Amino acid sequence: MTHVLHRSLAHTYPVAASGQGVTIRDEAGRDYIDASGGAAVSCLGHGHPEVGAAMKEQIDRLSYAHTSFFTTQVAEELADHLIAHAPAGLSHAYFVSGGSEAVEAALKMARQYFVEIGQPERRHFIARRQSYHGNTLGALAVGGNEWRRAQFAPLLVETHHVSPAYAYRGLWAGETLEAYGARLADELEETIRRLGPETVIGFVAETVGGATSGAITPPPGYFERVRAVCDRYGVLLVLDEVMCGMGRTGTLHAVEQEGIVPDLMTIAKGMGGGYAPIGATLVSEKIVRAFSAGSGLFQHGHTYLGHAVACAAALTVQRIIQRDGLLANVRDMGGHLMRRLEERFGQHAHVGDIRGRGLFQAIELVQDRATKEPFDPALKLHARIKREAMARGLMVYPMGGTIDGRRGDHVLLAPPYIVTPRDVDAIVERLGDAVEAALSGRP
Repeated sequence: MTHVLHRSLAHTYPVAASGQGVTIRDEAGRDYIDASGGAAVSCLGHGHPEVGAAMKEQIDRLSYAHTSFFTTQVAEELADHLIAHAPAGLSHAYFVSGGSEAVEAALKMARQYFVEIGQPERRHFIARRQSYHGNTLGALAVGGNEWRRAQFAPLLVETHHVSPAYAYRGLWAGETLEAYGARLADELEETIRRLGPETVIGFVAETVGGATSGAITPPPGYFERVRAVCDRYGVLLVLDEVMCGMGRTGTLHAVEQEGIVPDLMTIAKGMGGGYAPIGATLVSEKIVRAFSAGSGLFQHGHTYLGHAVACAAALTVQRIIQRDGLLANVRDMGGHLMRRLEERFGQHAHVGDIRGRGLFQAIELVQDRATKEPFDPALKLHARIKREAMARGLMVYPMGGTIDGRRGDHVLLAPPYIVTPRDVDAIVERLGDAVEAALSGRP
């Protein structure tokens, strides 16, 4: 009997006993390739000795100091490192314990910014359907994951949602990707105008769609148009890179590939690589200036802000990524992963789409490739695939409700940045076998 309240009360979980490189071993001695990095977290894999040493050194020096009394050298160094490598215009880092907290902080920063500059009537956030921004109430409210939102809907603040950048299902016949992106940006502008530009705080979006939609990538020019729309109406652009950022797509920040700079950006997962709970909101200089000229503070906080040990872990992870040239490996292995997925699933009768960037890729399952008809949600195909993958020593990140919160299944892959071609080949081979087993078991 367990006294842990697990995610699923009907499931018995294997006990993870150790981890090394891209592999986790359970207490029965069975190895699993971590092809999803947990939830796109373990960018350096498991058991990296330098990260553990840095954390121990920090514990021996100072484990915790509350940020209402002190800063720490390691937090200052981490902020310096992050801002030195951030898009131009982002000037400060606000450290929290994970992605949901980072999004909550960004929402509050955005609201407070307009209070500070004398526009308190701004109260609306716009986000996208089939997005995911976290599980705290504010983050859940802007998110578009209907399954996660449904039972908590009475507790959520009012938000507004526009279409996702989901070309596989949203692109019209004969429409170019550029025209599709323009249409999506026009929808955002129409929504701002309908609500009243003077009432809108910000537009919140994942640069590359994550867990809810499965690595959907923006069409060319989309974010440039979105940035222009936000600027036209004085709306803040908040980009969520909790899952897709910190190297996952082949550049340190996914937005680097879009040629724009957000006003606020959230990061987490690959920031600390799972060695300690940490995330951050990266803040533009104009927002910091408004706070400085106004109240002189950010009216928000948590007990573990800027935790010294977590900062030491994240700083070491980021330095290793840079030192070891791991972003180049993400790009190289991302290309290899896409090729292998195309070879295995490109003509598969029940794989409708293969998509993503870098080591952040997904396959979408369909009952019929020609019509894109999804499987009956009652089959829970995504859960079957996860179960079959685990039976084959493979961790992947499947999800249901890909299309609208109820219909659709996809499998997300986000292996550590240290993967080799041999690792990638094993991942695709085991995934292929798991998909076939799951499909053959359907009624």
